[in-house]
Amino acid sequence: MSLEGCVSQSKLPYLQGGQYSTETPTTINNAPPAYHIQPNDVLSIRVQSAQPTLSEQFNLNGTQSIYSGDPGTLYLSGYPVDEAGSVTLPTVGKVSVRNLTLEQAQRVLQQQVTRYIRDANVLVKLLSFKVTVLGEVRTPGRYFIYNPQATILEGLGMAGDLTEFGNRKNIKLIRQTSKGSEVVLLNLTDPKLLQSPYYYLRPNDAVYVEPLRARAARGNVTNLALVFSGISAVVLLLTFALDKK
Repeated sequence: MSLEGCVSQSKLPYLQGGQYSTETPTTINNAPPAYHIQPNDVLSIRVQSAQPTLSEQFNLNGTQSIYSGDPGTLYLSGYPVDEAGSVTLPTVGKVSVRNLTLEQAQRVLQQQVTRYIRDANVLVKLLSFKVTVLGEVRTPGRYFIYNPQATILEGLGMAGDLTEFGNRKNIKLIRQTSKGSEVVLLNLTDPKLLQSPYYYLRPNDAVYVEPLRARAARGNVTNLALVFSGISAVVLLLTFALDKK
């Protein structure tokens, strides 16, 4: 039995009602905010120079496993930011990167490294950008993101998009901040979503998609079908037994 018709087509499209054109692109003023490094982040710090024997000491485990997405290798292939907001580099020692953007941290680290290696080039990337997507999506789970400008749509896309029973008007985004947890409701059908400060994901965000009532209705119908099939089986057995008599 199919119940897809129970979900109205009008509830499925994203970003409804916007003034879009097939000829002129619609510009939304919502530049992605820069991420500021926090304690417990894990950074990839790569040093390149004309003196590879000196620069390789900074490149933990070479290039292998850095972008594998395996959380167990992040701490082996990256530099964790301690509670004080510092990373510890070989020879250089502790360098504070707390509340710096990745670009600012890159400049600070390059200044420190060039004290020991002439003309060194330092590249910094965030390794610990992960989000959790739960609820009415096709493949719920935890996902690592290697795009510092990832959006809520990208996160849901990584989880296979919403099922037809996902409530597109009531997406819960849970975000951890220095003051505690924030919970905000997002409406995927509203074009104003593109202007929301929560349109862009942050490390350790959790996204929950609640089910529509049609999901519960389908479950109830399935249960009723099982009950009726059981009753039918009993009736058939009783009829067979009476016929034997």
